Amino acid sequence: MKILVLAWEFPPRLVGGIARHVAELYPELVKLGHCIHLITVEIDSALFYEVVEGIHVHRVPVATGDNFFHWVVNMNESMGHHGGKLILEQGPFDIIHAHDWLVGDAAIALKYHFKTPLIATIHATEYGRYNGIHTRIHDYISGKEKLLTHNAWRVIVCTNYMRHEVEKVLNVPWNKIDIIHNGIRPEKKRRSPEFDHVAFRRLFALDHEKIVYYVGRMTHEKGIFVLLNAAPQILSEMKGSVKFVLIGGGNTNNFKQQAWNLGIWDYCYFTGFMSDEDLNKFQTVADCAVFPSLYEPFGIVALESFAALVPVVVSNAGGLPEVVSHGQTGIVTQANDAVSLAGGILKVLKNPDLAKSLTQNAYTNLIARFTWPQLAKQTETVYSLVLSEREKVVW
Repeated sequence: MKILVLAWEFPPRLVGGIARHVAELYPELVKLGHCIHLITVEIDSALFYEVVEGIHVHRVPVATGDNFFHWVVNMNESMGHHGGKLILEQGPFDIIHAHDWLVGDAAIALKYHFKTPLIATIHATEYGRYNGIHTRIHDYISGKEKLLTHNAWRVIVCTNYMRHEVEKVLNVPWNKIDIIHNGIRPEKKRRSPEFDHVAFRRLFALDHEKIVYYVGRMTHEKGIFVLLNAAPQILSEMKGSVKFVLIGGGNTNNFKQQAWNLGIWDYCYFTGFMSDEDLNKFQTVADCAVFPSLYEPFGIVALESFAALVPVVVSNAGGLPEVVSHGQTGIVTQANDAVSLAGGILKVLKNPDLAKSLTQNAYTNLIARFTWPQLAKQTETVYSLVLSEREKVVW
């Protein structure tokens, strides 16, 4: 099959989780014999065209807009123009696959112009991110999500939780939605014996301190404030021998002020952005990973901790309980509940045998459920279904 993929982020352009999802799924589809052309956005010195792990990557220029939404309009115009040219020169294509609403306008236009079935992957919804539609901007984005899913032949989501959400919020028929989990490449987290673990660990904590960390976007929906509120109870029971390391870019001023107000500033380390190379090293010296999200369609960061053999504590928000099995592969706590979160973290820190059992079970579960080769085959099944249905339709 020839697949045309539209995604607004792709390495080295990393904004959220879509970039890694796209960069790791499609090489596996190439291995299955499919031809993949990906249209994305130019960035820095990255080539306008190159082949990355078998994917034909096309980066298009986007004119600067007056605001983000104007920029998105310009991006869709550029993607649509390049996509049309590509289909005329390289086509026909069997499937167009759009990742999230931002590329929806271009994908829909190409669908109708070239009578090619469209598949949409919805990674999150605006309704879910803000627990409702509260502003004109929320309404605009939600409308774009509805438009894309309405025009898609099938819609892919990452968890059963998201299937319910997309059905309810975007009015997508239940039998039009397929669940295909996110995945990771576990080999990326292989532990290297070639660096000084002790010296590296001392960059973040004293030798007697346990390291509890969060990694991800520094936003309200990720529940970082809940972790900070849980910290005093944890420090009290652990006699101050814990360092909370918060990893991620973005505006952390409110969280830093919260740490100061709670009197835990000396026990917190805001690292800012951390490279994948350093993060892989860091996870080998950490004692507990915490993801206390208020909204989480999936939680790929939990899988990365599985692969790094770090015990995981998560909230029960969104799709996280589908990824982390309580008491088996991690500890699941109540969302937006600092007492519950503190209890979960303390259970890991105080019970090394439990922590070891969790990491071993988590790694086994990761290999069984969340590796890209098997997820690519599930995606291929959806493509084949759509292609067989398309052949029966007079467009």
